[in-house]
Amino acid sequence: MLAFMDISKPAARLAEKLKPQGDARKHTRLEDAVAFCIAVVLIGLGLALLQAAGLATGGVAGIALILHFALGWPTGVLFLLVNLPFYALVYRTMGAEFTLKTLIVNAMLAGFGALAPHVFALQSKSGVFAALAGGVLLGMGVLALARHKASVGGTSALALYAQERGWLRAGHVQALTDFLVLAAAATVLDLEHLALSVLSALTLSVVLVLNHKPGRYAGF
Repeated sequence: MLAFMDISKPAARLAEKLKPQGDARKHTRLEDAVAFCIAVVLIGLGLALLQAAGLATGGVAGIALILHFALGWPTGVLFLLVNLPFYALVYRTMGAEFTLKTLIVNAMLAGFGALAPHVFALQSKSGVFAALAGGVLLGMGVLALARHKASVGGTSALALYAQERGWLRAGHVQALTDFLVLAAAATVLDLEHLALSVLSALTLSVVLVLNHKPGRYAGF
């Protein structure tokens, strides 16, 4: 026990010296802009891959994909439109800066979705690969946004609002909304594609659970 204390004290002092001070921890606007571009590419490619495979997923991304299959509208545009009712909740729970960043990201996603068909085409030969890769791409994109105080809005904002009001825990609300989105997907997808959509949603959740833990990341 004494040996452990002797080692931990100098290690703690060293960690304190290496810890960024003041605004050194805060991301610059340029860093935010680059991160948003990276996130939009990741999320846009994830949506395009799932769309090419005829799959959905959870959250607002799943809603956008379901509406695309039903209406034929561009997924990126639907992503922006679906999010419109949630911006008030984002503002209420996360503040003005977070809301503005989220709005910018969604506008960028709409632009990416409109541009994508003119610059590349994806063809899925494996539904399992599309579900896994699509979930990973979406998860890493959402994670990049979270690191820079932004999000894709949607059901996550609803979950945070419900928790703030004391109705239900955010995790439970998110799980419930994902279930409802995937249940809605059953109206436009067959059983095989529905099962793969569930796999995509689970993959997305695993990526976030493993990589987004409060207090672990120092930057903002």
